[in-house]
Amino acid sequence: MRGPHNIIRLIRTGATLERTGAMKVVLDAFEAPTLLRIVVRTVVWPFQWLGYKGDPSMPPATRALNALGPAYIKFGQVLSTRPDVVGDDLAVQLRVLQDKLPPFSMAAAKAEVQRELGKPVEAIFSSFSEPVAAASLAQVHKAHIAETGDAVAVKILRPGIEKAFRKDIDAFYFAARAIEILSPASRRLRPMEVITHFEGVVNAELDLRLESSSASEFAHNTKDDTGFAVPQIRWHLSGRRVMTLDWAEGISIGDNGALDAAGHDRSVLATRVMQLFLNHALRDGFFHGDMHQGNLKVAANGDIIAYDFGIMGCIDGYTRRVYAEILFGFIRRDYLRVAEVHFEAGYVPADKDVDEFARALRAVGEPIFGMDANQISMARLLAYLFEVTERFGMETRTELILLQRTMVVVEGVARSLDPNMNIWKVAKPTVESYIKDAIGPKAMARDLLKTTKILARFGPQLPAIVEAALIRHNNPQAAPRQPSRFNGLTWMILGGAVVAAANLAFQFR
Repeated sequence: MRGPHNIIRLIRTGATLERTGAMKVVLDAFEAPTLLRIVVRTVVWPFQWLGYKGDPSMPPATRALNALGPAYIKFGQVLSTRPDVVGDDLAVQLRVLQDKLPPFSMAAAKAEVQRELGKPVEAIFSSFSEPVAAASLAQVHKAHIAETGDAVAVKILRPGIEKAFRKDIDAFYFAARAIEILSPASRRLRPMEVITHFEGVVNAELDLRLESSSASEFAHNTKDDTGFAVPQIRWHLSGRRVMTLDWAEGISIGDNGALDAAGHDRSVLATRVMQLFLNHALRDGFFHGDMHQGNLKVAANGDIIAYDFGIMGCIDGYTRRVYAEILFGFIRRDYLRVAEVHFEAGYVPADKDVDEFARALRAVGEPIFGMDANQISMARLLAYLFEVTERFGMETRTELILLQRTMVVVEGVARSLDPNMNIWKVAKPTVESYIKDAIGPKAMARDLLKTTKILARFGPQLPAIVEAALIRHNNPQAAPRQPSRFNGLTWMILGGAVVAAANLAFQFR
């Protein structure tokens, strides 16, 4: 499907932006130079008749992205949390993409529930409301379970959404391949892998069984987090296209007026949402990957309630340590250590100069310290950081894309609550705590204990493996004979290593 026919889709994207008036809004938001404006408008204007008309009642940017489809809507959701990048006006326009899209009909919703759960809605729920939220991939209804009377939220995928998404992602693949061919310098960013990663994330979001599982795991991990709540899944009322979970009342975290009226301290909420995200990412390695305002509410008691678990991030222990060391280095303004971590992790080619890279990182980090968040232009900082990575030949780390994107979104949410929040001061205690726990002596002991367990599991096979390797090394041409099942010296060495490692590990427990 990834053929030239996608050129029409990409042309239609630009034409839709022009036809809806969104092209000017986007160019203004990014402060595009005059020459670029002339070139873009000249190329796109003749084709605007190919663009989608969209809903004229919507603001231009929202109208364009909504008309283009779910993948574009997802992109707009991320930008809506970054007024410092796209400007206040565009951010406000895009915010309605989060949970205020036109819903599909009640008849279609009830048909999906019956098809998925095998019973009519009236047999399962004593009440079933009109949609309370409608997003790019699904909508939510409030209901009460007939047997118990418990209030629940019923999430239902949009009919035909899978086909619509495949069409969008197909065009993205074509664009990524064209970029790689026409701009060899862009290959270090691995655009094809980026799109593959994005496709996998959204495909998971299109199976609500996976989302239910993620919500359950997330609730288990965070059950002891003060000031945070995750609704419980009702497994017997959930399936691939329908998910049912406990209903929780709250104020949207993006409604500052309502939060103030309810007496909530927005600066406290801003700090909490940032520290919660860092804890989930660093401590658990499993975090909410779509923490925009539409997926967060504040309960009457001040707890932050998370919804929509279709996009969850997962990072391994080693990557978490690298990420924490980089953050910690920036917090301490130890740019040489930050540079060294990049080299040790293989993020920067070994033939580059570590001191020069550290100086480049200093130019990125220093403007942040001592300034209020509303004085920092993240657009300029990100642009300069991109220049630094390009100059030093860094490649896009696909495993960190979601983590980096979510960090941007969470920072945007926190700033919308408290524009003067200093991200580094807020992050410092959480990152320091993780560093002490993950890189200190106790962490080394845990690593040794884990290694010991693995050695013990494969211990009976190790003598044979070592003996076979020695035979091949000493006589590569000889056919390997069946090694002896026992070798006293090998077992003594192995046993001593295991015992020593175990003793050291338990000393630190």
